[in-house]
Amino acid sequence: MEIIKFNENNYKKTILILGVFHGDEQDGEFLIRKYIGLKPDVKKNRLVFIPVVNKKGKENNTRTNINGVDLNRNFPTENWTLSKIKDNYYSGETPASEEETKELISIIKLYRPDCILTFHEPYRCINFDGPRFETLKIAKIISKFNGYKIEENIGYPTPGSFGTYCGIELNIPTITLELPQNEDKNTLWDDNKNIFEFFANEY
Repeated sequence: MEIIKFNENNYKKTILILGVFHGDEQDGEFLIRKYIGLKPDVKKNRLVFIPVVNKKGKENNTRTNINGVDLNRNFPTENWTLSKIKDNYYSGETPASEEETKELISIIKLYRPDCILTFHEPYRCINFDGPRFETLKIAKIISKFNGYKIEENIGYPTPGSFGTYCGIELNIPTITLELPQNEDKNTLWDDNKNIFEFFANEY
């Protein structure tokens, strides 16, 4: 995975920001690269970006990775379950069976993020997992920037999810920002650009 870092020295917190967890949800990468292209002045915190988590899924424009596994069902959580069918939500044969999952676990251990932001589509909402007071506070700030509603529950079971692994089991404030699908790129950027500055120099 491509990793891009800002402010490796004298930082207070580390923020991990992920795009293209699902290969057919690519607007997160657009926002990340737009921000990186501005060559931002990051002074307070360390930002660690992975613009594309699921490279082969992106190339094939599929939700799953090259093995047909939904990475967001493949994390070694207490609620991981083996999928009954191999559809777009297939869990993999075992927890953390996929190289992308293993690599993300290693990255989290290496960088020890204080907060994680991951971009998804298409629900136009802010979902959160982790220490409730801290994580909800972050979600409310993001909601003020983009006007998206806050949804503590996405509405369906997500066994083996990244949010459960990081937010609930590792106790890291984890924000899943669900972007609207087929949004005008200028509107998408205008709605969400302040989030990056918040994590860079305010959080």
